[in-house]
Amino acid sequence: MASKRNVWLLRIVLFLFALNSISLCVYFASHSKSSASPIPNLPRNYRNPRINRLRFRNKLKSWPILPSYLPWSHPPANTGSCEAYFGNGFSLRLDLISPAADPRGWFRCWYSETLRSSVCEGGNLRMVPERVEVSKGGEMLHQVIGRREEDELPKFQNGAFEVDGGVGFEGPPRRLVDDGFLDRYVPQGEILTHTMRALIGSVRVVAGSGFECQEWIEEPTLLVTRFEYANLFHTVTDWYSAYVSSRVTGLPNRPRLVFVDGHCMTSLEETWKALFSSLRYAKNFSGPVCFRHAILSPLGYETALFKGLTEEINCHGASAHDLWQNPDDRKTARLSEFGEIIRAAFRFPVNRHRVEKPVSGLNVLFVRREDYLAHPRHGGKVESRLSNEEEVFDSLKTWAYNNNSCKINLVNGLFAHMPMKEQVRAIQDASVIIGAHGAGLTHLVSAMPKTVVLEIISSQYRRPHFALIAKWKGLEYHAINLDGSYAKPEIVIDKLSGILRSLAC
Repeated sequence: MASKRNVWLLRIVLFLFALNSISLCVYFASHSKSSASPIPNLPRNYRNPRINRLRFRNKLKSWPILPSYLPWSHPPANTGSCEAYFGNGFSLRLDLISPAADPRGWFRCWYSETLRSSVCEGGNLRMVPERVEVSKGGEMLHQVIGRREEDELPKFQNGAFEVDGGVGFEGPPRRLVDDGFLDRYVPQGEILTHTMRALIGSVRVVAGSGFECQEWIEEPTLLVTRFEYANLFHTVTDWYSAYVSSRVTGLPNRPRLVFVDGHCMTSLEETWKALFSSLRYAKNFSGPVCFRHAILSPLGYETALFKGLTEEINCHGASAHDLWQNPDDRKTARLSEFGEIIRAAFRFPVNRHRVEKPVSGLNVLFVRREDYLAHPRHGGKVESRLSNEEEVFDSLKTWAYNNNSCKINLVNGLFAHMPMKEQVRAIQDASVIIGAHGAGLTHLVSAMPKTVVLEIISSQYRRPHFALIAKWKGLEYHAINLDGSYAKPEIVIDKLSGILRSLAC
């Protein structure tokens, strides 16, 4: 009997080993493809040994192995599906400049009917910084106090960006696209200042004879324009858009990054640098710079994370393993994949499973709102969403200390004065995340699969940001809706006690 049991156990182990090997093969095969529609053949000097040596010295960061990763499908997803909202729904390919017999410049866009936006990419694209009207960008905040927002948003003159028309192009520069194209594939919608639309509108096709550059960037590079760069929620939408753009265009490694805006530095820049291979500002270049492969990332306003605030996106979070076995248009693992990218970027281990109940106790993270100087036009005071936050926190601290059911570690989440890596660590280690409605809760995208969320919502801020993120990640979510902005500590404690009991505490 024991012999038969051992044989069955051996068979099960061998089966699981084979299944894991197949999964890894599929994963690496999908990562090895640069795109379903490969980048056109590049000029011969792209393969010049000297340039290749330079590329080796400036090696790009590789994509990490992620438990929630699923191949970014080609052909792209069905319109209106969860994959179309959160993954690759950019189904319509628009070739604006196709490679000629002696290929030089090229340009194309991938349009999503679901998101009503485009990811565009081009080769031999030149940026002329003097034709981009914007402040320098990248300064320390204290150096630019009082600077106007309009000075930080780019204004593009004609020819701010140019693409090499190749040997067959003659005559004066011409527009790459007309207004009709922009209205159809890069619609302004309700975005008052659509900087990426303006960037594409500035692109001119020029003759190759005058296509000279002071600097060439050989590696794939994301061009990003930002608005509310100091707000975590809006910055996460920009991170997500940049990540999606990288995947849609099939980049084999994490690209370089150029901010085509003039914002100063913030603590959020730490994550940009962790996510991508390098970071520069457009105005930091001293002369014309050419990109062998540039990707134009859509605005964060055009992601599902933002659009879900005004339109219904009926999607639910699920594990990649379940979706691999049972595809479902109404479920997604993309936000979990994105959260793993953030954790891996900071070199945290990305595990498929988590320990349900750590030996050291359950971490309850209280995300706090505190005063800090956010940007040059900010007074340093944040608007209170919970008028007695300190009282609630102190009551929770006393309750946790006296709790005899299990050990509770109440973590004081003063995020405004914590490095971004430590913020992500606190989110990753939390069993329960509690806090008043505020941008800090956007960190839920990096939460572990079984994390429970408790949001305290004042009557003035009944908005669905974090309930939606929890839903799209498949997290258990609870809310306490206040009549005003005052929360009775005993009600918060009672609600939290119930949550902890469900976690066997």
